[in-house]
This record gives sequence, structure tokens and C-alpha cells, in this order.
Amino acid sequence: MNHFELFNLPVALDIDLATLKSEFLKLQQQYHPDKALDKDQALIQSSEINQAFKVLSQVDSRAGYLLGLKKQDYHLDQSINDFEFLQSALEIREQLDEARSADELQSLKLDVQQWIDGLVREFKIDFEEEDWAEARDDVRKLRFFVKVMHDIDKAEDRFEDDDSFDLDDEF
Repeated sequence: MNHFELFNLPVALDIDLATLKSEFLKLQQQYHPDKALDKDQALIQSSEINQAFKVLSQVDSRAGYLLGLKKQDYHLDQSINDFEFLQSALEIREQLDEARSADELQSLKLDVQQWIDGLVREFKIDFEEEDWAEARDDVRKLRFFVKVMHDIDKAEDRFEDDDSFDLDDEF
């Protein structure tokens, strides 16, 4: 059974994340080690459910998994050899490093989401056309931008933490 089947989802890049989460919670209750007769087996199943959820919950890992189902997921850890992309990636990283406000981060987040959306469209086309080299390249680029998005979220959290600190606060 593949990850999609485990959660009763279609084998596709576009999935309903609410359904994924709902099915995940059902399975976690069903296979919770504290409720099982065979705790070791339940622990294994619970771990597999967690791993499948983690893979399907992010678009980059979901795309990589789809390639794996087609036996086309090799060399996903190779470097990206697209100079224009690398130039843009460097600029985005610099913008993140130099961001001094939540507004700047929000603007950067919108740019990164546009990149992700574009790469998702490209992946769907490349996957449908079985252009595996391009699909693998799309996944590598998606991984970069998903990581950047996580880094933006962390930076936003730091700004929120800084804003909430006040010397007049009582301890």
C-alpha cells in the first residue's frame, strides 16, 4: 500500500490537506501503541503512518514520492545546475538575511509562494509528459523554496517574539 492509499487519497500532487490530516488522526487513534495488544507492531505501524503523513504533507516531498512511485526519484540530492535559478535563489536568500521587518518578510513570502506555485505547475506538466529529468529538477527547486519558506516562518516568529518583549512587562 502506498502513502496515498493509506490515507484514501488520489495519487496526485494536488491533494486535500484537510482530508490528509483527518485520515492521519483516525489512523493514529486506530494504531496507537497504548491501545494495541501487540505494542511493538502498533509502534511500527504508528511510525509508518507518521512518516507517510510527513511525506504527503509537503508539496516537495509529495512530488519526490510521486517520482519514487514511478521509479524516477534517483539523484534528487544532486545540485541544481540552472544558473538563472541559482542567481534568483541567492537573491532571495540575501533578501531573507537582510529583512528587518515583518512586512519585508511578508513580501518575500509572497515571492517565494509564487516560485512554489510556478514549480508545482512545471512539475505537473513534466510528470504528465514523463520528462523525468525536468521533473527531478523541479523537485530539487521545490525543496529549496519550501526550505526558504520554513526559514521565513522562523524569521517571522523571531520578529513576533521581539515585538512581544517589553521592558515594562512584569516578570
